[in-house]
Amino acid sequence: MFDSLTERFGKVFRGLRGRGKISEENVAEAMREVRTALLEADVNLQVAKEFCDDVQAQAIGADVIHTLKPEQVIVKIVHDELVQLMGPVDPRIPYIAGGPTVLMLAGLQGSGKTTTCAKLAKHVMAKAKRPLLVAADLKRPAAIDQLEVLGEQIGAQVYTERGHVNAVKVCRNGISAARKTDRDVVILDTAGRLAIDEEMMAEVAKIAGVCTPNQIYLVLDAMTGQDAVATAKVFNERLELDGCILTKLDSDTRGGAALSLKKVTGKPIKFVGMGEKLEALEPFHPERVAGSILGMGDMLTLVEKAQEQYDADEADKLQRKMAKGDLTLDDFLAQMKKVRQMGSMKDILKKLPGFGGGAATDMNIEDGEIDRMEAIVLSMTKKERDNPSIIDTSRRRRIARGSGADPQDVSGLVKVFGQMRDAMKAMSGMSMMQRMKFSSQMSQMASQGVMPTLKTKGGAATRRRVHTKDKRKARKRKR
Repeated sequence: MFDSLTERFGKVFRGLRGRGKISEENVAEAMREVRTALLEADVNLQVAKEFCDDVQAQAIGADVIHTLKPEQVIVKIVHDELVQLMGPVDPRIPYIAGGPTVLMLAGLQGSGKTTTCAKLAKHVMAKAKRPLLVAADLKRPAAIDQLEVLGEQIGAQVYTERGHVNAVKVCRNGISAARKTDRDVVILDTAGRLAIDEEMMAEVAKIAGVCTPNQIYLVLDAMTGQDAVATAKVFNERLELDGCILTKLDSDTRGGAALSLKKVTGKPIKFVGMGEKLEALEPFHPERVAGSILGMGDMLTLVEKAQEQYDADEADKLQRKMAKGDLTLDDFLAQMKKVRQMGSMKDILKKLPGFGGGAATDMNIEDGEIDRMEAIVLSMTKKERDNPSIIDTSRRRRIARGSGADPQDVSGLVKVFGQMRDAMKAMSGMSMMQRMKFSSQMSQMASQGVMPTLKTKGGAATRRRVHTKDKRKARKRKR
């Protein structure tokens, strides 16, 4: 998501860099390129035009053309406009006291609505809630079976009435059952269609009228682009939506729906689906998305993902260490297995400053790289893990022999660890302007290949390891 947009934005801002002072013509030219980038990302035409006009007006109205670093000021303006375009958003669910909070999910078939119901249930369970899933999709074959299977996987109760044809009564009975069984959240899985039709719209409107849900969320497929925006407009006219849930945002989508939805429909994105796992539902934060698009990373989300793998004390300790830059390779080793649960290495790197866009993709990082890094760290002494700076040539060779790696791989891992640790420390407490400058520097380092140990997709590093083993065998034969 947004990789191509991040890359295009980066080119635009690099074109402004180093000019000292720029003119109104330079700003206008940059905005034309930004508009083209937005349109290529499938952003609504009117939204793209208004966005660029607003940025240009602010850039010229401010003293941008008289500053020493005009590109940084423009990046800040673009960042703020992106946040305003997608927000404000309060991703919290307003739970009610004294009765079950009813959440109704609507959407077309294929948008991932039933799976999202289970993801949402798991999300509220993490908030110490007791959800009840109501299988009210009586049209799609096996929809009830699917919800039951998903409910069993996450440990949530599912209310069903097989053979029933009245979805309104099923929803009403499900809410009554929730009250009797002390469930404090009810999630209604309603029926969808391959396309919008009057029968479906009448059914969901009647459910909303009879059951009066506290929140109505429309589930949309991000891969459908502007079709998702058009669908949201029609549903909102009949249901008065409280927000949208955008699924498949981790796929190879251009992101136009995420940037257009709030402006066109007036309804915010509340959650986004970032994978197939039932844990892969994240609250939508416009400021984090804007920062990611502009190559500033998403450290807050990365920290939150790390916190999910720790208890409160561990999470607090980890945050303090990250802020102080006191992480050791022992900490790094302890997190190896937890990292696998946070997502792929590429996804994690994209959240680090300077590694957005194509930078992480160009590195050809394999998830199996974690196993190789773990072997290298396990071959170090406790003293070396606490203070990697003491690893000299002889130590590096010993570690490489013990892990079956190449000495260059050991050097690369130590270098990458140091850069990640320093990046985490540097980003904490930075102002927006300082963060932009730092992200620019990190991006330049990434483009020069700062992660040599991660460029091992069956290539030179693999051959070096084999060659090292051959030399070791030859030395044994000589002895």
